[in-house]
Amino acid sequence: MPGPLSERTDVLELIAAEAARARAGTGGLVLLRGATGTGRTAVLEAAVRDAEAHGMRVLLARCAPCDQAQYFASLTRLLHPAQPTGRPAAGEHEPFQDRDERVVSGHLLLRVAELSEDRPLLVAVDDAHLADPASRRWLVEAARHVDRMPVLLLVTERSQYDIAPPAPGLAHTLPPDLVRTHTLAPLSGRSTALLARGRVGDAAWPRVESRVRASAGHPLLLHALLEDLGGSGAEAVPESSAMLYPGAYQAAVSWWLESAGPRTTAVARALAVLEDTWADIPGRPAAPASPHGSIRPGAPAHPATVRHLAEILTGMTGADPARIAGWLTATTGLGLLRPDAWGRPRWAHRLLRDAVLEGWSEDRRRAAHLAAADAMWQRGDSTAAVARQLLRAGAASRPWAVNVLRDAAREAAREGRAETAVAHLRRLLREPLSDPQRQRVLTELGSLECTAALSRSEPGDGSDSGVSTGIPRLTEALWLPVEPADRVRAAIALGTALARFGHTRSAVETLRGLDESGLSDRPALPQAVRAATVLLSEQDQVLRRQAYARLSEQAHSTPDLVGAAGSALLVRHAAAAGLISAREAMERLRALLLAPAEPETEPFLLGTAAEVAVWADDFDSAEQLADHALAGRDPHVLHPTGEILRDVRADLAMAHGTHVLPRHLLADRSPARTDPARHGPPAREASGAEEHPWTEHARADAEYAGPHDPAGPGAPSAPADRARTPRGEDARAVLALVAAGRVAAGRVAAAGRFVTAFDLSRVPDSPERDRFLYARGVLRAAAGNPVGAAHDFLECGRGRSAREELNPAVLPWRTALAECAVARGDRREALLLAEDELRLARVWDTPRTVGRALRVLATATGGRHGLDLAEEAVRLLRTAPGGEELIAALLARGRLLLAAGERTQARETLREAADRAARRGAVRLAQAAEEALREGGARRPATVRTGFEALTDSERRIVELAAEGHTNTEIAGLLHVARRTVETHLTSAYRKLGIRRRGQLQTVLGAAAPRRPDRNYCPEDGRT
Repeated sequence: MPGPLSERTDVLELIAAEAARARAGTGGLVLLRGATGTGRTAVLEAAVRDAEAHGMRVLLARCAPCDQAQYFASLTRLLHPAQPTGRPAAGEHEPFQDRDERVVSGHLLLRVAELSEDRPLLVAVDDAHLADPASRRWLVEAARHVDRMPVLLLVTERSQYDIAPPAPGLAHTLPPDLVRTHTLAPLSGRSTALLARGRVGDAAWPRVESRVRASAGHPLLLHALLEDLGGSGAEAVPESSAMLYPGAYQAAVSWWLESAGPRTTAVARALAVLEDTWADIPGRPAAPASPHGSIRPGAPAHPATVRHLAEILTGMTGADPARIAGWLTATTGLGLLRPDAWGRPRWAHRLLRDAVLEGWSEDRRRAAHLAAADAMWQRGDSTAAVARQLLRAGAASRPWAVNVLRDAAREAAREGRAETAVAHLRRLLREPLSDPQRQRVLTELGSLECTAALSRSEPGDGSDSGVSTGIPRLTEALWLPVEPADRVRAAIALGTALARFGHTRSAVETLRGLDESGLSDRPALPQAVRAATVLLSEQDQVLRRQAYARLSEQAHSTPDLVGAAGSALLVRHAAAAGLISAREAMERLRALLLAPAEPETEPFLLGTAAEVAVWADDFDSAEQLADHALAGRDPHVLHPTGEILRDVRADLAMAHGTHVLPRHLLADRSPARTDPARHGPPAREASGAEEHPWTEHARADAEYAGPHDPAGPGAPSAPADRARTPRGEDARAVLALVAAGRVAAGRVAAAGRFVTAFDLSRVPDSPERDRFLYARGVLRAAAGNPVGAAHDFLECGRGRSAREELNPAVLPWRTALAECAVARGDRREALLLAEDELRLARVWDTPRTVGRALRVLATATGGRHGLDLAEEAVRLLRTAPGGEELIAALLARGRLLLAAGERTQARETLREAADRAARRGAVRLAQAAEEALREGGARRPATVRTGFEALTDSERRIVELAAEGHTNTEIAGLLHVARRTVETHLTSAYRKLGIRRRGQLQTVLGAAAPRRPDRNYCPEDGRT
C-alpha cells in the first residue's frame, strides 16, 4: 500500500470534503492543476482509493494525445473501461451512435445519473488537457448539473507556462462557485530531502542536497533519480545522465520536455547551451553558493538579467522574448531553474541540465552557440561573452568573429589569464585568415603557449609542454610571407621562447640567421635584432662575451648600426661590471632617452634604463620607465625585455616593502617527492651515472647543509633529469618569504621543499642561477645555518665574478658572505669581504649600496670604530629610498651601543628599528630588534602589533573572506557569527594592517591562500 503523499494533505482533505458532499447528494467539480511531474496523478489515485473505501462507484479514464482525433474518445474510455478499444461490447447500449453532440451529451448525463442511483459516483479524469474537444465540453457541461446528484467530478489538468500560448483551461467558462480548483506546487526542499533520506538512509547533507537539486522538488524526477541511483549502484549524483541506469531520470526529463512542446524544448536546451559558457562576472562578488552553482530555491532571478537572457534566447530560437521572459520566471518559481550568485537563472543541477541537452547532437549544440554569438554581438554584449560562445561554435565565417576572438584573447592576456587567451587564439586559427593575420595570431599564440607552459610547471619539474606547441607555431610565423617588421617580431618572440626553455644557442642562431639585407630599409629592425641577441646571450658565458665584444666593436666603428638600444646595453654592461658610477650611468641613459626611438628598439632602451635606475636607487624613474615600456608593447608577445621589466617591478616592490608572499610557499603541502619508493635516489647517486660538470656543487650542497637546514639532506630534491633553471620570480619568492619573517614562524619546511626542487648541480651558470643561490643563502642564514649560507653566497660570487659583474648593487653577495663569517666567528674574513664591497660600492656611489657595506663593515669591526661606521651608515641610509637597509643599520648600531655600554641610547635606536620594522611589515627585523631590546634590559619591548602576523586567527579568516569580495552579512553566515562580530574584527584588522578601506585588503593580503568553499555548507538553512 503506498505511503502518505508529502505536502498533499490540504488537497486530499479538499477532495475528501467534496466527496462527502457528493455522498450526501450534492456533487461538484474538483479541478487539480499543476506542472508536469508535480504529482497530479498520484493525488488522483489516492482520492480514488479513498472513494472506494467509502463505498463510492468509481469511473476512471486517463486521457492520451491520441484522443484528440476521435469523437468523444475520452468519455468512451470512461464509460467502457473493460473494452481495449474503449467501445461498448456487442449488444450494449451505444450512446455515441448519434453524431449530434447535444444528443450525445444528454445520453451521457442520463448514463451518469443511472450509475449514481444505487451508490454515489466518482468520475475521475486524468490529464484532461489531452482529452478530445467534445469530451472536454461535456465535462464543463456536466459540472453545471451534478450539483443535484451524488456525483463528484475529479479532473486533473496540466498547468504550466510554456513558450507556445496554451489553450484555455477546462474551467475558464465556469463560474467560481461551480468548481473547486487547486494548483499543486513542487515539494519543498525539506520534504524532498526527507523522501531522499528515506530511500538512501541517513546520508550526509551534501549527498541528499544533490538529490534535492537534481529533482527540483518534483516527485516524478525524484523517484526516477532514486530508481536510477539504486539501479546503477551510485551514491553521489553524477553530472551526466549517461552515468545512470536504467535511465528513468532521462526518460522523465524527456517526457517533461515533450509535454511542454517543441518551442519550450528548444528554449530549454538553448538555455542549457548558454549556461555551459557562463563565467563569473568581474567586479561583482558572488553570494555564498552551493557546490552546484545556484542559491536559494524559488528566489527570483534579476529582472534585468532575465530580459537580457530572453533577448539572447530569442536570437537562438526565434521565440517571443516576452514569452521567454515569462517562462524563465515561471520555471524559476517551479524550482527547475535557480538564480546563480549573479542573478542568472540556470538549471538547478548539472545533471538536470545534461538531461535537458540530451536530445541535441554536437553539431546542433555548436550551431546554437553560433546563434548565441550572433545575438550577443548584435546586442553589443562584451567581447569576452561573445568569444565564449564562439569557442564552442564551429567556424563562424563572419568578419566580426576574427576581431572578437583576437580582442578577447588580448584582454585575457592583459588580465593574466594566459590559458583563456590561448583557447581564444586556437579557435581563431579555424577562421579564414590572410597571411599577415595568421602570422600575427601564430606569434601571439606561440608566445602565450610557451608562457602558459612555464607558468604551469612546478618548481623543478622540467615541464616543457610549450616546446611541442608554442615553438612550432612561432617557427611557422617566422617563415610566412609578411612585412619585415612582423617577421622581426616573430623572430624575437621565437628566440625568447627558446632561451626560456634553455636553448640559448638556438635562440641566438635564430636571430643571427635573419637576412638583414631584407631589413636594411628600416635601420631600427636590425638594431632590434642585435639588441635581442645580446640580451638572450646572457644565459651563456661564451655567447655573452662574444655578443658584448661584437657590440662594443660596432659601437666604436659604426655607431649608427648599434643605435640607442645597443648603446644602452653597453651602459648597462659597464654599470654591472662596476666600471662607472650610478650618476654617470643615469646621465648617459637620459641622453639616449632624449632622442626619438623607433617602436622596435624602444622596449630595449626603456627596459635597460629601468633596470639600471633600480640599481641606482632612482626608484621613481625606474617605475616611470617600466610603465612606459609596458604601455608601448604587447604584453602577451614574448620579448627579452619582458623578464627585465618583471624583475624591475618586483625589485621595486621588495624595496618598498610591498612584495606579495607567494601562495605556493604559504601552502603547507605534503612533500610528495620525498618518497623514495616513488622517485628513488637522486640521479647523481646512481651507480655508473656519468658525472656532470657541476656535480661538485651538489656535493657541496650536502656538505654545507646543516641538520635543520631547509635545503639540507632531509629535504626533497628534484629528479636529476627534470631540473630546470630557476627564474627570477623563484629567487624573489624565497626572499619575500624571509623578509616577512615566515621562516621564523615555522615555514622552513615549505621553503625547503621549494628551494630543493631545483637541482642546481645540473643547471649551468646564469644570472638566474646566481640570484637563486643568493636567495637560498639568505634562507639558510635566516634558518640558522651560516655554513650552508656561506657556501651559496660563495658560489653566487664565483658566478658573478666569472661574468665580470662586480657591482654590489646587482647582488650584494660579499656583505652577505661577510655576515656569515661574523656568525661563524671569522672576523678577519668578514673584514676583507666588507672592505672589498665598500670599495666597489663607493665606485657605484649610491646610499643603499654604500650604507649596506658600511653596516656590515661596522659589525665586523666592532668597538668605537665600528660604532662610527654604523653611525655613518645610518646617516647615509636616511637619505636612501626604501627602508629595510636603514632598519638593519639601526639594529647594528643599537647592538654596537649595547656592547659599548651605552644602554639608553641603544634602546632608543633599537626602538626606532622595531617601530620602522613593524610599520613596514618586516617581521624578521622586528623580532631581531625586540630580542636586542630584551638583551639591553628593556622591561617591556614593544610587541609587533601591526602587519599580517599580528592578526588573530578569527581576524585572519574574516579578512581573507572580505578580500575575496564577501559582504559582512555573507561572512557572518559562512562563519556562523553575528554581523557585529564581523565588523568588530574587521575594524581591529584594518588598524593592524594600516589600511582604511576594504578595497586595500587584496593588496595587503595578496598572498593569502584562497579559501575553499565548505562542501558541507548548505546555504538554504546553514546546516553542515
